Amino acid sequence: MAVLRIFLLGAIGLISHSALCAQTGASNSGNSLTESTTRGPHFDASASKNVTALLGKTAYLNCRVKNLANRTMSPQVSWVRHRDVHLLTVGRYTYTSDQRFRAIHQPHSEDWTLQIKYPQHRDSGVYECQVSSTPHLSHFIHLTVIEPDTEIVGGPELFIDRGSTINLTCVVRHSPEPPAFIFWNHNDAIISYTSSRGGVSVSTERGETSRSVLLIQKAKPSDSGNYQCNPSNARPANVTVHVLNGEHPEAMQHGGNQRMGPSLGALAFISYVLLAYC
Repeated sequence: MAVLRIFLLGAIGLISHSALCAQTGASNSGNSLTESTTRGPHFDASASKNVTALLGKTAYLNCRVKNLANRTMSPQVSWVRHRDVHLLTVGRYTYTSDQRFRAIHQPHSEDWTLQIKYPQHRDSGVYECQVSSTPHLSHFIHLTVIEPDTEIVGGPELFIDRGSTINLTCVVRHSPEPPAFIFWNHNDAIISYTSSRGGVSVSTERGETSRSVLLIQKAKPSDSGNYQCNPSNARPANVTVHVLNGEHPEAMQHGGNQRMGPSLGALAFISYVLLAYC
């Protein structure tokens, strides 16, 4: 009986200890949950990053604020431009006369977005997302407005021998996203790669630096003229192609007219007149 009593007391003690641990764990879990839900407003940096925008193409600066509505009085989120310390938006309202700026916020969303239409180079700089909590919170986002650069390699003039291949390479740099398309024009008309002329092809590679290569086989004098590379998100680039038919490039650059000195006959006549008056 003594052994049985000791066993029962040990079992009761073990059960009591397990129950206490479970209760303590539940209490700690509850404290952790309460702590996470009562934490004040804070920024989600992963959703509030610096922005690179194309010149003239709408830019969106996003600021994600978590736990903003956990207080009795919800703080306001504002956008301030650092260049001139100008208040742009407060909440869902815009406080600037520049109609390019607009506050965007959907109900129950954690995202507070500043929209900038037709951004210019002067719009580049630091923008501050503010939360009117205690203490005051700020998150800084840098906007960079860039203009892609387009170049046709070897321009602005190219001289090609008749019967050879015209090889034009268009390069698009400094673009935050690849161009959706790159068109080629010849004398203001879009080049057709399936025309009856034949021998015309194009290959395009898109990336941080995009390239489009136009090949025209067996060049003819009629292939001379202005060629233009037209990316969808950048200014066009131009090159003038001269298909030579036995001419020298120097003569082409002077419009085919070389300046000649006085003829021998003219020099002889001038000499005769001068001698006659001596």
